[in-house]
Amino acid sequence: MRILIAEDEVELAKALQFLLEKNKFSVDIVHNGADALDCFACAAYDVIVLDIMMPKVNGLEVLRQIRKSRSGVPVLMLTAKAEIEDRVAGLDAGADDYLPKPFASREFIARVKALSRRNADYTDQILSFGDVALDCNRYELLCNSKSVRLNNKEFQLAELFWRHPHFVFSTNHLMDKIWGQDCEADISVVWTYIGFVRKKLKQIQGNVEIRTVRGAGYSLETLE
Repeated sequence: MRILIAEDEVELAKALQFLLEKNKFSVDIVHNGADALDCFACAAYDVIVLDIMMPKVNGLEVLRQIRKSRSGVPVLMLTAKAEIEDRVAGLDAGADDYLPKPFASREFIARVKALSRRNADYTDQILSFGDVALDCNRYELLCNSKSVRLNNKEFQLAELFWRHPHFVFSTNHLMDKIWGQDCEADISVVWTYIGFVRKKLKQIQGNVEIRTVRGAGYSLETLE
């Protein structure tokens, strides 16, 4: 399951990412409201965690735009604002839950899990392209009777490609999307993990590949 965290406190965002990934969630992080709206437009999330006080676009306005699009994705407001009127404003804007800072990590995880279960769109989600399916709950690639398990970063890469087949992703875009803008890893980590996913695709002998588009990036295509 995939979670978007929009939190301008970088260290807190990293800590929440660690907690969620430890609990088998796939996590995207942004630090301002404009980037949160961009992510929402480009990917499907099971839960969105929003801080209210963010630069560019505040969390309440992000929430209003999400609900304006008629999305029912569950939203947890995570903020230092704890006054009754602030909670009411968040709930009136369409928030599903409200957790003021500071908070216990166990409570945060419990609330995210509860919201993910309440998501009306939640199913045993399978994404298919060609003859290969991606099981988003089991982190597995499937082809006929064969399957192979993906680790967390491999799954995040695969999910991005399977949700947007034929779309060309640049190396920088993949780096920002999967590892985050604040990651200290070298960009070569993208090439390494693309290689890992390619090897696992070969193991199940499907008719799809992650193709290198010279000078542009990578895209998911069927084998010619």
